[in-house]
Amino acid sequence: MDDYLSPAAFESAEGTGDWRVVGDGACACFRTSSFAEAARFVDAIARLPAAESHRPDIDIRPGGVTVRLVTANASHFGMSERDVVLARAISEAAAALGLAGDPSGVQSVLVIPGGPSVPALMPFWQAALGYERRADSPEEDLVDPANRGPAFWFEAMQQPRGDGGGAVHIAVWVPSELAEARVDAALAAGGRLVRADFAPAWWTLADAAGNEVDIATIRMRS
Repeated sequence: MDDYLSPAAFESAEGTGDWRVVGDGACACFRTSSFAEAARFVDAIARLPAAESHRPDIDIRPGGVTVRLVTANASHFGMSERDVVLARAISEAAAALGLAGDPSGVQSVLVIPGGPSVPALMPFWQAALGYERRADSPEEDLVDPANRGPAFWFEAMQQPRGDGGGAVHIAVWVPSELAEARVDAALAAGGRLVRADFAPAWWTLADAAGNEVDIATIRMRS
């Protein structure tokens, strides 16, 4: 049985300083100078005993390796003690290779379709995307079974927009300490603040045409 943790409890646990919990798990970005160095790091992760039974998602890009940890089952999608254990081991492996974590490289994107009836929307998006329903919240969340694309969360809208009665906006999850700077940058780039009554959990911004984005963090979340 997993010992489940809140996002804040994970981030405050000893040895998790490289990691930030965003919308779809705990992520850490480790900067690398070459593809070969990134490959050596991934090989070191693969050799960790804890990684075989609780496999992380790993993304190699120019300039760094991003690792995601999450405990996902029919009753829970989030953090657990086993994620803490593996996070510590991965950070130790990175340090042994001289790699440093960079929280500014961490974020995740959530797509949020909305409409008067969520059950009427989800089958279309599930078929179009080839996604599956998330095990712990099958009535409102779709996820990519290959962990490639952003998650979709479906919002019931009491006041539909436009003739079709629907709308899509996105949420960008960022480390808590970077959120206000991201909001300020978006406002300076021509955005406007739609709502901040849920800040610092999220701020809703809109562009000049009214398209909306939430800048979201784990703060104030259980």
